[in-house]
Amino acid sequence: MIKKTIKLLSVFAGILALIFVVNACKFPKYGFTGASISSDVKTVFIDFFTNRARVVNPMLSQTFTEKMKDKFVNETGLSMDDKQGDLEFGGEITGYEVRPLSIQQSEQGRDFASMNRLTVTVKVVFTNNKDHEQDFNTSFSAYYDWESTRSLNDVENDAVTVIVEQLVDDIFNKSVANW
Repeated sequence: MIKKTIKLLSVFAGILALIFVVNACKFPKYGFTGASISSDVKTVFIDFFTNRARVVNPMLSQTFTEKMKDKFVNETGLSMDDKQGDLEFGGEITGYEVRPLSIQQSEQGRDFASMNRLTVTVKVVFTNNKDHEQDFNTSFSAYYDWESTRSLNDVENDAVTVIVEQLVDDIFNKSVANW
């Protein structure tokens, strides 16, 4: 009986020792979002993204900036800093363009666009103050296609929602998911 108790205690002590060793090591934080953030990164600063595109959607800058903040705070556990952070994002919206996507010919022989595409481009400057090898200055683009029987005014809110979500996901993946 004493041998079994000693054996059980030694197994338990071994498990405890392993837990302490694992917790003492610095491992990146992993979450269900795929983010891989060093444990010494605690804060994020996201500057306001000014809209410098030739065509300006008046709500795009605010919408984009807030979605960035929401994504990084909610999916990384980082705290938002209002001046400087361990991770910093800045940049500007550089493109907001509508173009015909596919051209068809009507019964009268005239060409018309059957599909249109809204493309938004954002220039992002990312600084990782804990590991500058991860810094980048990159442009990201995303688009939304719709049938030309509808106007931009009809689809713009949905289009901007989809585009902003894709842009924020791409930026998130490049900066903290290392994709």
